[in-house]
Amino acid sequence: MPEKFSRKREALYNALRATTVHPTAEWLYAALRPEYPDLSLGTVYRNLKKFCAEGKARSVGVINGQEHFDGDTSAHSHFVCDCCGRVLDIFEPLVDTETLERIEAEHGFTITKEDLLFGGVCAECKEKSKNKTA
Repeated sequence: MPEKFSRKREALYNALRATTVHPTAEWLYAALRPEYPDLSLGTVYRNLKKFCAEGKARSVGVINGQEHFDGDTSAHSHFVCDCCGRVLDIFEPLVDTETLERIEAEHGFTITKEDLLFGGVCAECKEKSKNKTA
């Protein structure tokens, strides 16, 4: 029998799934607080951790001191801008089956997921930097 979501938990999950900004717990808390004034930041953190443990969300990692989350659990990687901290999705397959099989054979692994994280400067920050020097 599936677990029954509380209204707050369901709202949190829906907010996470509805955004592509890879939010922090604080971002979700601020977004939901007007509708749920008794919502606590602790509740947001607990539920995000639970969503991740259940495979309903995933952590993108700590960026600028705050953990970011992704409600899209489809196979994809991420790019994090070193300047603005924005997290962007990369949906193109980046590692072919042959490479994964070779890695498994060489190291004795069984690979069950691929989650690459790239860092650099996003197009918007690159453009801003170009305009400052022009």
